[in-house]
Amino acid sequence: MDLQLLKSKFRGSMLGVLMGDCLGSPYENEELLSAGMTKVLQKSFDKLEGNMFKAPVMQYTDDSAMTQSVAESLIEKGDLDLIDLAKRFVKSYYQEPNRGYGAGVVTVFQKLRGNKFQDVLLPAREQFNGQGSWGNGGAMRIAPIALFYYKDNDKLIDRTRRSTEITHTHKIGIDGAILQAIAIQQCLQLDPSNKLNVSDFINKLIDKMKEIEKDEEGLDLVEPQPYKLKLDILQKLIASEENVTNEEVIRQLGNGIAALYSVPTAIFCFLRAQRPIKGIETENPLRRAIQYAITLGGDTDTIGSMTGALAGAFYGEDKFSNNLLEHCEKSKTFAYLGEKLYNIVMDMCLVLIRTMNLNMQ
Repeated sequence: MDLQLLKSKFRGSMLGVLMGDCLGSPYENEELLSAGMTKVLQKSFDKLEGNMFKAPVMQYTDDSAMTQSVAESLIEKGDLDLIDLAKRFVKSYYQEPNRGYGAGVVTVFQKLRGNKFQDVLLPAREQFNGQGSWGNGGAMRIAPIALFYYKDNDKLIDRTRRSTEITHTHKIGIDGAILQAIAIQQCLQLDPSNKLNVSDFINKLIDKMKEIEKDEEGLDLVEPQPYKLKLDILQKLIASEENVTNEEVIRQLGNGIAALYSVPTAIFCFLRAQRPIKGIETENPLRRAIQYAITLGGDTDTIGSMTGALAGAFYGEDKFSNNLLEHCEKSKTFAYLGEKLYNIVMDMCLVLIRTMNLNMQ
């Protein structure tokens, strides 16, 4: 792949996290399914994208705050450092506690500070009577991990699992983060100038999740391999997309804070937006994906953010509207973080190549 395109994809994925978060947060838990609210959302996006609109910058939430911490830790340490990452999460929270953090995560942060980070995984393990959280808090911040380890599948899965366990230790929460990470990885590897083979994209995710979900005895799951099941449903919804209502998408995939009911939804939004969607008037498929995700209501900032991470990783930075980005807090910072991650990954690749050449001499 052309390296300039890859750099654009790194920057785009980080910007997608931010844009989906900022644009989605005002509508969190709102009922958006009526035709009237869909029109309100359309007018809002059109206004924000207009050249003359100079409204105050829209603030990001905990989704972007924690994503920034992950990116900065990887950049500083050159690999996943759990203690450093946990400290960054806690510092960011106590500096700006009004970013919309969930009560469960706040409890984890309080315990981490209380035990002076002696065991950075223990507080999360104690959540929900020792079962751990299966929310989407790991998946929402995973984009930097997916970018940093996109060339190494084993490290990608391992670092995703370990970084998620700082706050979410239930297998469904962890597997949701893994699904989001490998979906971003697939987006990075595709050329946006070619038509996306949606069925092939989903089938690859299904094959990978079969392996991830193979050991689930004793988890008291209603269905075995729940993410594979959701991806099967997603495949059917995409195949009959012209007749699928938003209500049906929500009923079958979900729009809540649980990873199982939001990560597959974000993937669906990205894939569905490859084609025009009724009620969403834009020629830009990246904007269409984020706008559609928000239209579904529920956990709009996180589903919008995860959708944006995927769309940005696929299309790259060029598909972003500069006018929309101007309304998003810290857009220049997030673009810089994406480029910095890219530069470090490329430097590591060069070191590896040089080492291999020396060994062959």
